[in-house]
Order: sequence, then structure tokens, then C-alpha cells
Amino acid sequence: MRLQKFLSSKGFGSRRKVEILIQEKRIKVNGKIAEIGDLVSGEEVFLIDGDELELNQEETKHQHLIYNKDNDEICSRFDPEGRKSVFDSLPIIKFKRWVAVGRLDMTTTGLIIFTTDGELANNLMHPSKQIIRTYLVRIFGKPTTNTIKRLKQGIRLEDGLASFQNIQVTSQTKSNTWCKVSLAEGRKHEVKRLWKAVGHKVNKLIRIEYGPVKLPKSLKRGNYESLNDKEIKILYDAV
Repeated sequence: MRLQKFLSSKGFGSRRKVEILIQEKRIKVNGKIAEIGDLVSGEEVFLIDGDELELNQEETKHQHLIYNKDNDEICSRFDPEGRKSVFDSLPIIKFKRWVAVGRLDMTTTGLIIFTTDGELANNLMHPSKQIIRTYLVRIFGKPTTNTIKRLKQGIRLEDGLASFQNIQVTSQTKSNTWCKVSLAEGRKHEVKRLWKAVGHKVNKLIRIEYGPVKLPKSLKRGNYESLNDKEIKILYDAV
């Protein structure tokens, strides 16, 4: 099996994340610096940043859960500034690692799926799968019908054309508007950048759905909930 696929299947990040580690020459296989496309059997000694990986000696089932991110948490595993990470709140597991499906920036709250199956995570995030992400967003001002039409037709951002698949205005006050929006990509700050491009600043953003998975109203911020067998099957079926 190719190295990046093997390590991803063992829960050491998405395939793309493993490829980045290989490109940065941070992975060694049997003492030799790894290269993209290296084939492995699983019997080798693997080092990341000089530390030997503890691969699962007895195969266990992958685990999957959903987490309700708070607005004072980051999605990185380590932070030089010492800020709280979403990984700090997850259960400790042996031989595998949690992989976050769809990171959120620090001020964005809501649903994150975590899995130990790197291949599943990679598929759920890959643009080719067109997995729908749904958010509740509060913006300053009141968008016009023409503005909403433009956002659905597509706006040219610095990294290409982007659009919302659906926009539903749910409530308005004198200064703010709440909308439910959905899109099939996960580009960095994409929701915020789309609204900014049409003159509306986002002041609150909550992810409530990722593909077939919805954030339960009963799940409080900073807490997680394991997916049951039926929910896990639906998740795999989606990709």
C-alpha cells in the first residue's frame, strides 16, 4: 500500500496531511526519508519528527464522533500560544489518532466530525465529493434580493469562483440578519469571504450540518457524542 494511504488508514491524519509531512521530509521509513508514492507492507518502522509511531498491533474498529466547538477553541493539535484545542476535549484512544473533518476558525462554532479513519476524513473533505456544509450566519445589515441572487450565482474570490447553493433568510433586526446557508466546499473562511465580497460582515457563524450529519440541539458546546452504527453507515454511504 502507498505510504500516505497506509498512514491515513491508521488514523495519522488525512491522506493530504500525510503527503504534506512527507514533502516536508518529516517521515522516515526504516531510517530512510520517505517519498511520495513509497510502498509499504506495514511491518516497517515509521518515524514522524523522530518519534516512532505506535501502530495498532491488534486491529480495532474505527471510532467516530461529533463535537460542538466553542468559540475559544482552535482546531490545531498544538498551539505555541497555549490556547485551548478541540483535541483537548476528546476521549483518549490507543494506537489511533483523531482526525478532524472540516476545521473551523477560532470564532466559528458548531459541528465538527472526528474519526480515526483517515481515508473517510479525506473523502468527506475532498472537493470532488461535493459534501454539503450548512451554516447559520448572522451578518450586519439586510441583504437585498439581488445580493442573494449574486451569492447563489457565484462571486469571484482571490482563489476562484465561489457560491452558496442555498440561502434562506430566517430572521432580521434593525442591524442584523440571520441566514441559513449551504455550500459544497470547505475553502478557508469561504462563508465569511463571500459575504464580505458583497458588503456584509459576518459577526456570528455556526456550522449545523456536514453532509448527512446534523448538530443535535441537545449537544452543548465543548462536548462530544459518539455516532451509532446507523449514523456511521450513513456517513460512509455519503462518500
